[in-house]
Amino acid sequence: MVNTNTIRTAVGIIGNVISFGLFMSPVPTFISIFKSKSVQNFKPDPYIATILNCGVWAFYGLPFVTPDNTLVISINSFGFFLEIFYTTVFFVYSPWNKRRKIMLIFLAEIIFIALLVFLVMTFVHTPKERKVIVGPICIVFNILMYFSPLTVMRQVIRTKSVKYMPFLLSFTNFANGIVWTAYALLKWDPFIVIPNGLGTLSGLTQLILYVMYYKSTNWDEEDETSSNI
Repeated sequence: MVNTNTIRTAVGIIGNVISFGLFMSPVPTFISIFKSKSVQNFKPDPYIATILNCGVWAFYGLPFVTPDNTLVISINSFGFFLEIFYTTVFFVYSPWNKRRKIMLIFLAEIIFIALLVFLVMTFVHTPKERKVIVGPICIVFNILMYFSPLTVMRQVIRTKSVKYMPFLLSFTNFANGIVWTAYALLKWDPFIVIPNGLGTLSGLTQLILYVMYYKSTNWDEEDETSSNI
């Protein structure tokens, strides 16, 4: 019979594939931004939040924090650098007041990750202790990533339009939450189960909103250039 570790590895590989899809799902959004040379009404919030999320999870997956989590390191390292690219695009095509906000948040995130790594590696000496410290931090930022589209969901409800809530991003968010929850249940890890369980609910909520407001969406409407981040 196939043992639990083999199943867990297979689920982790599926999780990597779905997470890759999650990270690549905004590509149509960025093609639109490139073509119009404007961020239009798209929000940078999910991409900014994901930088921090991927950074702390890549650290969590390292063998001197938690063993047997290579698949966590691989996908989060990829996501970290890709989300920096996405955020850079938003920075380039945003007006100055929005650029300033994006830049300040990004710098704060990088400083936070650097301090976290330095303090944990300097003052905490065993993987078990490091996991207990880094794990809850990962939970907080994973939840922030999954619920960062709340600003977009609020806009969907207000405008009765899903034009600026990409379906692929919502769907892959939902699928990603399910698979990584299963991965953590196979070898119990509450630090992965809790945020991804909540992420599943967040993705499901977005899909429900998409179904509710798809028909009322005017796909040809003019962009509101005065929209705030």
